[in-house]
Amino acid sequence: MTITDRLDALRAVDDATLQRLRDGLARRAAESHLLDLAYRTVDSPVGPLLLVASERGLTRVAFASQDHEQVLGQLAATVSPRVLEAPERLEPAARELGEYFAGRRRMFDLPLDLTTSGEFRRAVQLLLPTIGYGRTVSYTELATLAGRPAAVRAVGTACATNPLPVVVPCHRVLRGDGSLGGYLGGLEAKRTLLELEMRVAA
Repeated sequence: MTITDRLDALRAVDDATLQRLRDGLARRAAESHLLDLAYRTVDSPVGPLLLVASERGLTRVAFASQDHEQVLGQLAATVSPRVLEAPERLEPAARELGEYFAGRRRMFDLPLDLTTSGEFRRAVQLLLPTIGYGRTVSYTELATLAGRPAAVRAVGTACATNPLPVVVPCHRVLRGDGSLGGYLGGLEAKRTLLELEMRVAA
């Protein structure tokens, strides 16, 4: 065994030990109700996604373009500083997202925590999953569904500040002329999600 091989083996042991310590810490924090926000990342066709969950449910999904470290810092400042990498709490979300991207899931069955959204924005965000898989609506149509047909701009803001993109499908909302409009993860991500759904739904 070369020195390089030995160093690689030591690094592997150190990584495994460090992961075991992290897992133990996360487990003890959760058991003691000291883990307010757990997080992990998952790979996806739209890039790595940050998943964050409170004890109430999934509270944040963020694209790499939103800067995962910055998102975690904002949550620590505005929700709770007790934030820890704890993949186990996010396992159901990671599994369902994997099924969605593989074309085997059309609706998510996860508890959601939208407490970081204001009342009207939360009401709009809760409407988004009612838009059928592979279908789209306009911002105007969504405003009408929300009972505020004149609040098109406010509805656009609710979509733009959706804390749970993909799971709460704001990508299904388009401009009145059928163009994509904006999207948290960028227009290419929005296009990818819509094309995936239309292909599977066809």
